[in-house]
Amino acid sequence: MVYLKHFMKNTLKKTKTLHIILGIMLAFGALNAFGGGWYGMSGAEGVPMEWLEGSPFSSYFIPSLILFIVVGGSFLTASVMNFAYSRFARIVSFGSVGVVALWLIVQLIIIGYVSWMQPATATFACGVLILSAYLPAQKTNS
Repeated sequence: MVYLKHFMKNTLKKTKTLHIILGIMLAFGALNAFGGGWYGMSGAEGVPMEWLEGSPFSSYFIPSLILFIVVGGSFLTASVMNFAYSRFARIVSFGSVGVVALWLIVQLIIIGYVSWMQPATATFACGVLILSAYLPAQKTNS
């Protein structure tokens, strides 16, 4: 019985630590998306307009708005859920990885590989995915 109590205490401590680590990582991802989105909506000075040739966009405003609201918003939501130790943190963190993966896939289809940030973001998303898998799964009422 003492062993079980010790095991549960350590497990809860590790889970809280994991939530904090993920919360920090996801907050960083949100800040990155907000910064990139803001930069793009402000005119994306220094970013070649040629990258948008063949895309449905004539400027960086709309894709940057999507980056800011959808990608940044999903990362921020997942970060808050982790800091709050929410039972939904795992699924929301997985969702944020799905959002950024879709963002990267569409970006690569439209403009191709243009920046070291693309593989860095993909690597970051893989890290969030792996750590999120270690969060406790939500229990179902069945």
